[in-house]
Amino acid sequence: MKTINHVKLGIVILGSISLASCGNGNKAAQQQAGPPPATPVSVYKVVAQPVTTVDTYPGVVVALDEVEIRAQVGGFITAIYVKDGQKVQKGQKLYEIDRTKYLAAYNSAKANVAVAQANRDKAKKDAERYKNLAAQDAIAKQRVDYALTDLANAESQVAAAKATLSSANNDLQNALIVSPLTGTIGISQVKPGALVTPSSTILNTVSTGNPIAVDITVNQGDIPNFLKLKNNPLAIKDSVFTVQLQDGSLYQRQGKIITIDRAVDPATGTIKVRIGYPNEAGRLIAGMTVNMKVLNKSTGDELVIPYKAVIEQLGSFNVYVVADSNKAEQRIIQMGKQFDKSVVVKEGLKAGELIVSDGAQNVRPGAVVKF
Repeated sequence: MKTINHVKLGIVILGSISLASCGNGNKAAQQQAGPPPATPVSVYKVVAQPVTTVDTYPGVVVALDEVEIRAQVGGFITAIYVKDGQKVQKGQKLYEIDRTKYLAAYNSAKANVAVAQANRDKAKKDAERYKNLAAQDAIAKQRVDYALTDLANAESQVAAAKATLSSANNDLQNALIVSPLTGTIGISQVKPGALVTPSSTILNTVSTGNPIAVDITVNQGDIPNFLKLKNNPLAIKDSVFTVQLQDGSLYQRQGKIITIDRAVDPATGTIKVRIGYPNEAGRLIAGMTVNMKVLNKSTGDELVIPYKAVIEQLGSFNVYVVADSNKAEQRIIQMGKQFDKSVVVKEGLKAGELIVSDGAQNVRPGAVVKF
């Protein structure tokens, strides 16, 4: 029994010695390994510089002058003098409404004017004759008063007849519809023989195509910037406003702000801006939807960093700033506008600071980096 106990004790002593030896070996290995190696990264020095970004707004092409052609008198269309889509000149004949009854009314009114004028002339002669007789005490003065009253009534009848004639003449003229402006006429909404109603039937639409405009809607916060652009004579030279068509091509002519609407829409907090363009080739057509690209130049220098340096975490944006001893510190920033592969930083950084631009995914807060 004693022999067995001595054997057990020897095993325990040897085991303890072995564990102690292993523990001392791990500590020594750790001391020899030292701190973890620095993480290789690329860095970027934060600089302040002038920034020009491009803001894009959806736009609609609109004609500066556009008139709906409506009949001012009723009747049947007897003639159409233009083709759909034709260029027309101001005053050019477009449509004709049956003029028969209007011509008859005009002739009748003209005859009534002649009758009224003849009655007026007779009354005038009678009045002159009675005035002369009254001067000689040949007739009663009351008779002169009657004659003068008849003359006044005759003058009124002439005036009324002339008013009727003028109205009849207007109706006769309005039966021949002419273009109110120089431009392009659309597709006719009526055919020969159609019955039109005054002021309600739309016959066609005429609009000018050169110059033309694009309407965009901007946030009310951008109003000061657009007011500056409106008053900037170099806006055209600097190509501030560029139209991008649906096929991706850019309209080569440059535009300028014609007007900014009188009021902000309280429901949306936006306001309409109209930008005019020359359109000699007719490439812009009213009703087209386009993209308006607006250059937005900063009033002063702004801090700019590569966008790839930004890390998004739970809705916040961070960068790694290289501090003393090349340690990486994570810092929250407030971003501004993004352009190309860069982004403006509004808050969180200072000019001259170093940030990790490449390799940030391998960096941990407090880690040492090398570059």
